[in-house]
Amino acid sequence: MESAPPYPGGPPVGYGATTPQPGFQPAPYPPGQAPGMYPPSPGHYPAGGPTPVIVQPAATVTTVVLAPQLTMAPGSMACPHCQENIVTRVNFDNGLMTWLVCGGLCIVGCWPCCLIPFCVDSLKDVHHHCPKCNRLIHVYKRL
Repeated sequence: MESAPPYPGGPPVGYGATTPQPGFQPAPYPPGQAPGMYPPSPGHYPAGGPTPVIVQPAATVTTVVLAPQLTMAPGSMACPHCQENIVTRVNFDNGLMTWLVCGGLCIVGCWPCCLIPFCVDSLKDVHHHCPKCNRLIHVYKRL
């Protein structure tokens, strides 16, 4: 594979010069003033007056502790009562969902089957307890 021949000569004449484009006349700006800026109005700032002091408030740090989602299964967390790292103990108790399914089965005419919801854990409320201090931590209600 052949490479391209070198460029003959150096850069073009006037390359990199800061001459303005033809037909463009830059507007004269007073020293220290950028284009598009208005000059400060006279008498607006007192000469030799006190300089303003900007005080920034101290940053406050807020720590938010989120409890894990405790649903049907035991969950790992820190007990809010005894401050121990635990895995919760769960108890299933009859709740509103259990009674609604029981009543629905009775209304439909399946009265012999109306006691089944009391044997199904997935229809009951879940009570999470601490295994160390035995206090109630959370209740997961179906409805």
